Amino acid sequence: MSPTFFTDRELDVMSILWRQGSATVAEVRDALAEPLAYTSVLSALQTLEEKGFVRHEQEGRAYRYHPLVAPEEAGGSAIDRILDKIFHGSAEMLLAQLVSERRLAPEELKRMRRLLEDRLREEGR
Repeated sequence: MSPTFFTDRELDVMSILWRQGSATVAEVRDALAEPLAYTSVLSALQTLEEKGFVRHEQEGRAYRYHPLVAPEEAGGSAIDRILDKIFHGSAEMLLAQLVSERRLAPEELKRMRRLLEDRLREEGR
C-alpha cells in the first residue's frame, strides 16, 4: 500500500472528520480554523473521496462524509516527511526536539522510555 499523503487543507478536513466521526460540508466548514468558501470545502472532500480516503452518504439534501483511513496512517506519513525534510532522517533529532519543546508530564516521559526500552529488547532478539 502506498503511503497516505494529505495536503495541508486535506489534513485539516480529515482532522475534523476523525474528531467528529463524520460531517457534512457545512459542518466541516464551520469547524475549520480559517474561513473557506463552501465550494472549497466541497472540493477538498470530493478530492479526498476520489483518493479513497472518505466516503459519503445522502443525508436529506446534504452529503455526510466519513473517513475511511485511520489517523495513524496519516500520522506515519507526516512524521516520515518531517523526519526526512527537517531532521535529515535523524529520529534522534526529532525525539530531542519533541522532548525539549514540549512540556511533557513525567508519566508521558516514562511511557516513552518504556516504548524505547521495548524497542531495544525487540532489536536484541
